[in-house]
Amino acid sequence: MSEELNLEVMETGSGPGFDDTLSGPLDDSLPEDGHAFIVDVDGYEGPLDLLLALARVQKVDLTGISILALAEQYLAFVAEARHLRLELAADYLVMAAWLAYLKSRLLLPQDEGEEEPSGEELAARLAFRLQRLAAMRNVGARLMARNLLGRDVFARGNPEGIRTIRTSDWQASLYDLLSAYAARRAVNAAAHVRFRRLAVWSIGEARSRLERLVGTMDDWTPLDSFLVEMLDDPELRASVLASSFSASLEMAREGKIEIRQAEHYDPIYMRKRDRSARVGEHLKSA
Repeated sequence: MSEELNLEVMETGSGPGFDDTLSGPLDDSLPEDGHAFIVDVDGYEGPLDLLLALARVQKVDLTGISILALAEQYLAFVAEARHLRLELAADYLVMAAWLAYLKSRLLLPQDEGEEEPSGEELAARLAFRLQRLAAMRNVGARLMARNLLGRDVFARGNPEGIRTIRTSDWQASLYDLLSAYAARRAVNAAAHVRFRRLAVWSIGEARSRLERLVGTMDDWTPLDSFLVEMLDDPELRASVLASSFSASLEMAREGKIEIRQAEHYDPIYMRKRDRSARVGEHLKSA
């Protein structure tokens, strides 16, 4: 095993002593020899913590620590503390008793039929507990060394809204571009549609003219000859022909004139109907 651990007693006012972690309040009544055992039992979390501190003061590797030497140092620590009339907690006294028992198990040979753990097994368990306590201390120190919220790092404020970024990807052919351009031009172009009012010759006007002219002609006369003056106007020609033909049909139905046409698309002829013929037809119908 590694080198033995030695418990040192500090001389008042001079000489090397324990680490500052072992320093504490001084007993009110100092011994006559001028030596004072300085220890702060309340500074430790328990007897196991004290064992770990004793091992660290002597800079001993926990994996190769001599449990027997550590037990002797702890017992000497407790004995010196009690000699200086320092009240120790019950846990420290229990640990001292257990280490005394462990020391006896390590020094005395073990009976072959004994079922209890051997001194080496008990020492290994104690060494494992010391190693586990040291590991927890190291992890705790590493956690406390990290950045703390509110001291080193700070929480952010209210969350920001999610921004949506849209990127348009236009795909169009030449036809699409021309169609869009034409539609835009059609919207911008001001369209004003005005319908020109055409000149119209009414049926009443056509009948009045035919009644006036047909009464002077007893022979078959083309319809166009009654409309010579009106047919010279190109815009009015179609309306004059249509109205005159409608008026002539109405007059023929009333028996005032006679109408004939030899072939399709031939000129239309009309004449004043004889009065005697009209009377004879009336009698026949009666």
